[in-house]
Amino acid sequence: MSTPMRRIQTAVDPFEPFALSQAIAVDPWIFVSGQAAITEQGAIVGEGDFRAQAEAAFENLGKVLAAGGSSLDDVVKVTIFMTDMRHFPEVIELRRQFFKPPYPADSIIEVKALALPSLMFEIEAIALRGAGAHKHTAKD
Repeated sequence: MSTPMRRIQTAVDPFEPFALSQAIAVDPWIFVSGQAAITEQGAIVGEGDFRAQAEAAFENLGKVLAAGGSSLDDVVKVTIFMTDMRHFPEVIELRRQFFKPPYPADSIIEVKALALPSLMFEIEAIALRGAGAHKHTAKD
């Protein structure tokens, strides 16, 4: 028997006008759409400030995961899109700030532009609900 897809959304869903879901759950998996530095009201956070935008995107990722009964601890894979690879060292710091070992698998891609011209960072994720409670290293 297959598990039906379930839409996950925060109380205010800024993605609603764009015909896409913030995330989809196919239990126990959660597939989160790209999160950027956009408030629930659609305003951009930290225009021109890469670090502020990236932190806001990670925080938005955490909010969407929480709406699905998960957390950043359950993330197993991320894909990061950024408009300038010179910020790569900051991404490493952010991964240490928002994730715990073992860190999620990751792809980082430099792109010409994101959905809105002033966005500099976007992160999408795949999480396995409950995986964070059992995280261990390959040495375990």
